[in-house]
Amino acid sequence: MSENIQDSPSETQKADLATGTDFIRALVESDAQTDRFGGRVQTRFPPEPNGYLHIGHAKAICLDFGIAHEHDGICILRFDDTNPETEDESYVDAILEDLQWLGFVPDEVRHSSDYFERLYEWAQHLVRVGLAYVDDQGSDEIADQRGGFGKPGLNSPFRDRTMAENLDLFHRMRDGEFPPGSRVLRARIDMQSENMQLRDPVMYRIRTAKHHRTGEEWPIYPTYDWAHGQGDAIEGVTHSLCTLEFSDNRALYEWFLGHLPLEQPAPYQTEFARLELSHTLTSKRKLKQLIDRGDVDGWDDPRLPTLRALRRRGYPAAALRDFCSFIGVSRTNSRHAIELLESFVRAELNAKAQRRMAVVRPLKLIITNWPTDEEGRPVTEYRTLMNNPENDADGTRQVPFSGELWIEQDDFRQEPPPKYFRLSPGREVRLRGGYLVTCTGAIEDGDGKTTEVHCTYDPATAGGAAADGRKVKATIHWVEANHALDATVALYERLFSADVPGERTGEPLDDLNPSSREIVTGCKVEPILGEQVAGDVVQFERLGYFAVDAENERLFHRTVGLRDEWAKIQKRQSGGS
Repeated sequence: MSENIQDSPSETQKADLATGTDFIRALVESDAQTDRFGGRVQTRFPPEPNGYLHIGHAKAICLDFGIAHEHDGICILRFDDTNPETEDESYVDAILEDLQWLGFVPDEVRHSSDYFERLYEWAQHLVRVGLAYVDDQGSDEIADQRGGFGKPGLNSPFRDRTMAENLDLFHRMRDGEFPPGSRVLRARIDMQSENMQLRDPVMYRIRTAKHHRTGEEWPIYPTYDWAHGQGDAIEGVTHSLCTLEFSDNRALYEWFLGHLPLEQPAPYQTEFARLELSHTLTSKRKLKQLIDRGDVDGWDDPRLPTLRALRRRGYPAAALRDFCSFIGVSRTNSRHAIELLESFVRAELNAKAQRRMAVVRPLKLIITNWPTDEEGRPVTEYRTLMNNPENDADGTRQVPFSGELWIEQDDFRQEPPPKYFRLSPGREVRLRGGYLVTCTGAIEDGDGKTTEVHCTYDPATAGGAAADGRKVKATIHWVEANHALDATVALYERLFSADVPGERTGEPLDDLNPSSREIVTGCKVEPILGEQVAGDVVQFERLGYFAVDAENERLFHRTVGLRDEWAKIQKRQSGGS
């Protein structure tokens, strides 16, 4: 496993877990005790409506809403809708839906576009006090003049325009007089600053695209840095929590707020490590590339890390929340093993998922001494099985059983390898909740493929136990053939074969796993599964947890397997075999 993957909590996180806090919570608590914001705690979650939320957003959501809730505060959902070319109302609706699914309801829903008029007024204020100017240069020229690390920037030839000229040009930009790309408004800060974000950043650019809320009212749009902090101030946010990639932006955040006539104490920004998982890619651009190339089916493809994809795959929202709580909040980026997340999913489903039997690759089993009716058909009886052994309150169900069953192909071997204890000629096994059966032979087709297994059963072993105390070494599951329903199962492996996609070549898509999904048709499931509805997750006994598809109730997506791979990793790390 790659060295930059964190398989266990760091020492700092262990301390935080022991005390039930972290550095951000300690900071907020300190502010509350010192009455920094009059005892208020207000946070915000500010997604851009240009795509779908993913697993990385889940950590930010849990932190933003969690901090506010712990202090009886407010958390606002604010859509950062300042790029009309890439944003759409459908993304707004999707984000609201995903947020609700994750278990959070914002106290208010706002949009950066709600503040366009106030932002424009404040920008005029900076122009009037000589801290903003209109630049007629294109983006390439501006980028070249900004220099780089260790390379000084060059002042724009338009930097010393008079206040009156800048104000006039800015008004005309607002009136739609100039074409896109012809002018921008820049903050007048310091072209020699070591922090590149302070080298006269762009505040406004001209756009003619139609905005999904304001239509064509605004021909100019604020940049993220200009809209973000000011939106916090307008809303009364106290703690602006961002991921580490915005660390360099903090100085600009504070500069803008420090030069505006605010009516209340300015919020301040604090950064924390973003959530990254092994074998996972969260870049919207790269995910879109996967979709455009046809490598995955869409934004809800169960192999993707988007929240809607995880929901479709059967991940419980509670498991995501518990996982985010466990990994905690740190100041250093790290990549967590996806097996850790899966262990939380598995634990949640083990407690709550109903047990069912399904055969993915069916092989017919005939019990030759099973009773038949007058017409020679095998008599059907019903076995009583528990719905969930972890919860007696879930009760039991009646499962049909007869002399014609489906079993997994892997549960029979004509010539068994060493340590194979399932069905083979002469061997006795237990049918889950049924009887002990002994294999008497099998039928093969012309290619030597087994098409039917024959067994006899011991009528005295109802429930799978022998009165004489004899033991068997294997228990296999089954589905009664005459009542079985047909189904399709989607089996998933890692979407990326490498722990860190792209670490070796620099291109994450080079590590795409071409065998990340297998669609198996002709599966057989017990009849009660016909009552499941979209989104239900059940345990297919011995096989794993499976979710009913949102559109096709006979399609089951494998959520996770039964084997706890995270426990194996921990054992290996501790020196176990």
